[in-house]
Amino acid sequence: MAKKSGSGLQSSAGLMRYYEADKNAVQVQPKVVLIIGAITGIAVLFLSAVNGFWP
Repeated sequence: MAKKSGSGLQSSAGLMRYYEADKNAVQVQPKVVLIIGAITGIAVLFLSAVNGFWP
């Protein structure tokens, strides 16, 4: 049986490039995103209360 000379499907090559690009991306932990969101929400509520926009 002869060996196939090729690197596989063309769609798998794009998938490999996606994961290689992901290694170079900035990594942010989910906890950091939640904490920043909570702090932003609290700050908005605080500023709304200080400026008299509280319901």
